Amino acid sequence: MSFEIPDELRYMESHEWADREDGTARIGISDFAQDELGDIVFVEFPEEGEEITHDEEFGVVESIKAVSDLYSPVSGTVTATNDALLDAPELVNDDPYGEGWMLEVDLDDADDLDDLLDADAYRNQIE
Repeated sequence: MSFEIPDELRYMESHEWADREDGTARIGISDFAQDELGDIVFVEFPEEGEEITHDEEFGVVESIKAVSDLYSPVSGTVTATNDALLDAPELVNDDPYGEGWMLEVDLDDADDLDDLLDADAYRNQIE
């Protein structure tokens, strides 16, 4: 099976992605992750203004198959949340890199992104 893996994003081994834009990053889970989880029925994440830490848990995603912790690819302050997921968590399945994004974070240290996998390394991991 082939999964969408945008080249411009960075990835964690635990399948979260980060998209850097200036001093912020948008965060979500990969196409592979949403496929493995199956139908997503609930997403929990921090509120705006909360701090999250690189490599530490920041939320939970629940599907019909499992409940999985979400790990942060960066450290920083949450500046926006995708509240549409609270009423329509299936957006993560439908469009994991678009309408299914989860958080936007004001980065404490942009170097956190250097610790993440590039698209080729992530492809190799899931193959």
